[in-house]
Amino acid sequence: MQNPCLHVRKAILAGACCFIPTLAGAMSLAICPSSIADTSIKLDPVPAGWTAYIAGPLYLNSAAPIDGPPQRKGELVPTAERKAKGQTIFVWQLEGAFPDGIWLQCSYGEYGQVTLSKRMEDSVRRCEVSYKKGSKAGQNEIGIDCR
Repeated sequence: MQNPCLHVRKAILAGACCFIPTLAGAMSLAICPSSIADTSIKLDPVPAGWTAYIAGPLYLNSAAPIDGPPQRKGELVPTAERKAKGQTIFVWQLEGAFPDGIWLQCSYGEYGQVTLSKRMEDSVRRCEVSYKKGSKAGQNEIGIDCR
């Protein structure tokens, strides 16, 4: 189910871009889905004689920019970390060449067992990702600001 507030946010941001042209295109809004529904998780094949059961969704646990598509496993090291207002904030200064682009990787499950990744705009040169403990097992509330 899509978040009904997302359309309102898009309308507000579209309006802001019209009134503040210097910011248009400078910011890449990247939002990881908050969970992966249990109905979209499939175990196939299941060993003979066994029955698979998925008890619930996988919740967002972490997010980070990566170098290239996820198959490359191009993890990047944050350039800074700070704590503020009950959150931990990681910062990446994305300098240099990224021939396969900079991607946002969203990891789900307590240990990041499943990931969703998306290529970001080539103009992105800095990302801040904030973490705050969520209410579900393995869940973190994550804020992403990539510019």
